[in-house]
Amino acid sequence: MSEEAVVRLVQDALVANGIEDNVLAVGQFNPRGHTGGMFAGGLAGGEAGGLIGGTAEGIGVGAGSLAGMRAADDMSGLPAKMLVGVSATAVYGFAASTRRARPTSLTFQVARSTLKATVHQRVNVRVLELVDTVSGSRIELEGSRLPVTHSKDVIEELRD
Repeated sequence: MSEEAVVRLVQDALVANGIEDNVLAVGQFNPRGHTGGMFAGGLAGGEAGGLIGGTAEGIGVGAGSLAGMRAADDMSGLPAKMLVGVSATAVYGFAASTRRARPTSLTFQVARSTLKATVHQRVNVRVLELVDTVSGSRIELEGSRLPVTHSKDVIEELRD
């Protein structure tokens, strides 16, 4: 999906929530730990299935991966899949089942004036930490390195 199309989805969601603002960039993110949970769960599930033998190992990897992702997402308190939009004044997080889907609910709204954004590069994801410098509250997200998610666009906008 084009960058313009995901920006339009979040812009429409802002209007639907009565927020007057102009989105500059939008990307798809997951809660921090989403991918790590998938790998850890897959390893544990594969080991358990391997004890049984046969196709049980493959089934264990699949089931463990899903369980690990869900556990990590549940612990974060954030939706498993989000569209994160950045304007000149705020960062908005919306629950959205895919980057093509209309966002379903506003999960967070943070003013940029008191926000410190930090990025940590990992092997297959970028971790984005949004920290309110006044309260110390933090939102930790991870964005895929795949260009189609546009997570890099959000990170670049926050670095400016």
